[in-house]
Amino acid sequence: MGIESIIMLVIIIVALLLMIVYFISIYNRFQTLKNGSLATLGQIRVALKKRLDMISQLLDSVQSYAKFEKATFEKITEMRANVLKADTGTIANIEAESRKILGNILVSVENYPDLKTSEPVKKLMDSVKDIEDEVARHRYTYNNIIQEFNTMTDVVPSNIVASLFRFMKRDYLEFEEQITKRPDLKW
Repeated sequence: MGIESIIMLVIIIVALLLMIVYFISIYNRFQTLKNGSLATLGQIRVALKKRLDMISQLLDSVQSYAKFEKATFEKITEMRANVLKADTGTIANIEAESRKILGNILVSVENYPDLKTSEPVKKLMDSVKDIEDEVARHRYTYNNIIQEFNTMTDVVPSNIVASLFRFMKRDYLEFEEQITKRPDLKW
């Protein structure tokens, strides 16, 4: 075995080691993104639970003015119980349903001037707005993580690692955005 054979063997071993290290780093990136998405999804769940708590408090505050069906209170209770273990599809449903209930509360608040100027109701409405912003930020972060994860499952060479370890594309968290009419601006 000559020196050329030894050098060639060392080159092959180093190349194999570099490939193994590269594939391990890709695997670790997948795991990091997966864990990041799960953590962010957890933050979204907590924020939605806070939002449901605020909606429940709003319902309590406005029920003396406006009558809400018993089913509305039961629906809020059910959503609060399920939100912390919900998957992305269920989270989207909870978000849409809670947005609908919140819309009904807002209509009630608009119909009663005393309620509109009530300090506790104002504070609760501000808190709900803050939570809405928090949910939007977390959803944006989650979807960015999922975009990178899904891209890695599509492109070479990370798609090889994805198929070897069965990393599948993940679903984006999509909420139905509330469609609001643009204000009529007259100059």
